[in-house]
Parts: sequence; structure tokens; C-alpha cells
Amino acid sequence: MAVGRFVAYYRVSTDQQGRSGLGLEAQREAVRSYLNGGNWTLADEVTEVESGKRNDRPELDRALGLCRLYGATLVVAKLDRLARNVAFISKLMESGVDFEAVDFPQANRLTIHILAVVAEHEAAMISQRTKAALAAAKARGVKPGNPANLRNRIDGSAKGNAAKAARADKRTADLLPVIAPLKAGGASLRQIADRLTRRGIPAPVAKSGAPLP
Repeated sequence: MAVGRFVAYYRVSTDQQGRSGLGLEAQREAVRSYLNGGNWTLADEVTEVESGKRNDRPELDRALGLCRLYGATLVVAKLDRLARNVAFISKLMESGVDFEAVDFPQANRLTIHILAVVAEHEAAMISQRTKAALAAAKARGVKPGNPANLRNRIDGSAKGNAAKAARADKRTADLLPVIAPLKAGGASLRQIADRLTRRGIPAPVAKSGAPLP
């Protein structure tokens, strides 16, 4: 029986599916059926529309941020598909957010660690096959060198450093999407604080463990 607050994360793989709702309504129904019967609140629902070729998951980041804000649990309809994505596993492991999966209720952090190991192994196997293919191409006289590769590595390193810096202040980043519309509407700091309290978003906590004034 579900108890507490939840943020639902849905994923559809193409823009067409995102517009048509193909697969999305089934995920929503699965989540609501899974939660049905308990003392629960669905704080928010987030939908990721992506092609499968990209590893960034901005809506997943938003969903995890909402979970931290509300003290909620992330609920997903189809862990079996998401678990094949290294980016999803990494984000979930690093987030500190609890989760539940409709199609895999027994899943826990140990399960995610195991899935991460499997995904890492698969990635390593792909890397080995790629290196073998490049070596074979080089043996045939093909020049595989590409100046863009070095630039991509530099860009990737810069992005990694930026991500680490962003994680250092997750609380602020999580609050911005909620606060920005309120500020744009002319709300004062006290009004914003009251609005957050009414929405059930806990106050920021200082390093000492006490709520910030």
C-alpha cells in the first residue's frame, strides 16, 4: 500500500509519441493503479520526450529536484527500459532520492547498483568492439583520426566540471523553477516563503541541521 508523497516520471521515446500520448497514458494508468489504495499524494508528474540517442535527461533532473523539494519518492512505470540507460542509472544513484518502480516493486538501491554494473559492462564491451573496428580500419589504411575528437573530450571535461559545481548547490537549483514564476508575478520574499510552505516544500536546512531563517 502506497504511503507518502510521490513524483511520477514518465518517458516516451519520440516527439510523435509525446504529442499523441502513445505509451504515456498507459504509464500514467500503471502508476495510479500501483499507488491506488493507500494514503498517498502525487505531488507532480514529469514527462521526458527523447529519441534515445541523447544521454542528457533534463526532465529527469527536474523530477529528482522535485522529489528533494517535496521529500517525495520517485515513481516510474517501466524500470526495465530505463535501467538500460547509463545516464538514468547514474543520475538516480547520485541523487539520494528514493524510488519505486511499478513493473519491478522489489527494486532497491542494491538493484540499481547491480544494473549499473551490468550497464557499465555493456558499455565496456561496446567500447572494445569500437576499438577493434578502428584498428581493423587502420590496418586497411583508413585514417580514423578526427580533430573534433580532442575538442569533444575537452568540451566533455568542461561539462563534467560544471556538473560538479552545480551539484554543490542542488537546493538552490531545485528551488529556482518553483520560485522564478512567483518572482515574475511580483511576489515578495515573504509571499514566496508562504507559498512554498503551503505547497509543502520544506525550508532549506543549514549545515547545523536547523532550518534557515
